[in-house]
Amino acid sequence: MRRHYAIILTILVFLLSGSIVSAQQQWTAKTAKRWVENKEWANGLTLKVHPSVDNLEFAKQYHINKAWWDKAFAFLNDKKLDTLAPGKYAIDGNNVYATITNAPSKEFDKSAWESHRNYIDLQYVIKGKEKIGVSPITLATVIKPYDESKDAANYNADGKYYVATPDVFFLFFPGDAHRPNIKVEGYDIVKKLVIKVKYTP
Repeated sequence: MRRHYAIILTILVFLLSGSIVSAQQQWTAKTAKRWVENKEWANGLTLKVHPSVDNLEFAKQYHINKAWWDKAFAFLNDKKLDTLAPGKYAIDGNNVYATITNAPSKEFDKSAWESHRNYIDLQYVIKGKEKIGVSPITLATVIKPYDESKDAANYNADGKYYVATPDVFFLFFPGDAHRPNIKVEGYDIVKKLVIKVKYTP
């Protein structure tokens, strides 16, 4: 009899935990915004998420692949970022990796709109300032079709432009066209971190 009750209890716990997981995955714009603002994802990271970031997509992707994002944010939270040499840094194989550059930003007409399908871009200016354009790809016109080898397509778009500074990071999902690396007057060389996190459809 006890074994019978134990089996029933195990089944109930399994069903209940499944319901909780399902409930957690039913994100709305409101619950996602609250989750981002509560910084449950941050693990001590004090940087702000830029207001242009799609909170709903962020919440969904984080909870699908929490371990990847936790590693990405741990790297972003490294106090020695400003001393790391330019180059590529492994974080979690091909799932998460980082690139640091220390280079001149571009004049506006030399910059380009782009988007990616396989990876999410986390972009953060370590030192300096640059301007970044943001636009939904639904409002952009493709000028160079998606190239799988580069995981990129290019566009013409009328987007909004923001100044990226060392107190905020941007996230660009496959639905976001973005135009980074635009020169801000007075900031010729910009040290920048881009973390690539694999996207899960």
